[in-house]
Amino acid sequence: MLIHETIAGLRAARAGAGTVALVPTMGNLHEGHIALMTQARAHADQVIATIFVNRLQFRPGEDFEKYPRTFEADCEKMAAAGVEHVFAPGEAEMYPQPQTYHVDPPSDQAGVLDGEFRPGHFRGVATVVMKLFQIAQADVALFGKKDYQQLMVIRNLVREFNLPLEIVPGETVRAADGLALSSRNGYLDTNQRAEAPQMNRVLRGLVEVPDVEVGVEALEVLLPAEPCRGGDESDRRAAGQKVLLPQPLDHVAVAQEVDALDPGCAVGDPGAGEQRVHRPGDPVDGGLDGCAV
Repeated sequence: MLIHETIAGLRAARAGAGTVALVPTMGNLHEGHIALMTQARAHADQVIATIFVNRLQFRPGEDFEKYPRTFEADCEKMAAAGVEHVFAPGEAEMYPQPQTYHVDPPSDQAGVLDGEFRPGHFRGVATVVMKLFQIAQADVALFGKKDYQQLMVIRNLVREFNLPLEIVPGETVRAADGLALSSRNGYLDTNQRAEAPQMNRVLRGLVEVPDVEVGVEALEVLLPAEPCRGGDESDRRAAGQKVLLPQPLDHVAVAQEVDALDPGCAVGDPGAGEQRVHRPGDPVDGGLDGCAV
C-alpha cells in the first residue's frame, strides 16, 4: 500500500492504475469504512482511500480540533482490506490558499434534515468531494447510506455536473445491538452508549405505523389509534401511546427514504413524504448529537 501526501504524487500513481474506486473518509476508521473499501474492490482494478479532516464542513464550535486522528491504526486497517493507495494530504496541500470557490447545494437539498441544524455543512462536504473527484479521477466512488443526506447531495452533484464517475452506495454497518457504526460514537459516555440503540429499535418499530407524531416537549413518539399494518383489532394501539426516545436529543425528523432529496421532490414540499418534525430550541450540550441510529 502506497501513501501519498501530495496531489502530484497521487496523480502520478493514478496514471497507471487502470480503473479506480475512491473511498473518501476523514479517518478514525471503523468496520463501516472497511466494508466500503472491501466493496470497492469489486468495482475497479485498484482502490484509493482518502483521509482528510475537512475544516470546511465544520461549523465554529464543532469538533474539528478534537475529531479523532488515528492515522497509524487506520493504515493498518486499510492495508488489511487490500487498499492500494491512501491519499492523506495536509490542509496546506488541499487548500494552499483560502478556498474562494465553493460547491453550494440548493437549500431544498442541503438546508433540511441535518443541514437545517448545520448551516454550511453540505457546502463544505460538496466542495471537498468535488476537489477529491478532480484529484483522484476515479471511475467509481463509494459512500455509505448511514449519511443518507450526504449520499443524495453527492449523487445530485455528480449528475448535475456531468461528472464521469458512478456513485455506489454502501449499506449501513451496525454493532451487535443495532447502533450504526460512526466515528463519533466514541464521544458517547457509558449511559449514552447504552441508550443510543433504543433510537434504532423505535424507528424500526415505527416503520409499520401508518401515522406518527413526534412530541415536541416530551421527546416521545405518539402512536396513532390504528392497528399496525397487517394487524387486526387485537393489535390496535391506543391513541397517544408513548414510545420514549433516548434523550436529550438535538432534533428529530421523520421522512420517507423514497424522498431521496431528489430535486423534483424536496423534503418539505407537499407530497414529499416528510411527516412531522420536532425542533427543540437550542441544541443540548452533551446529548446524542452526531450519534448514528
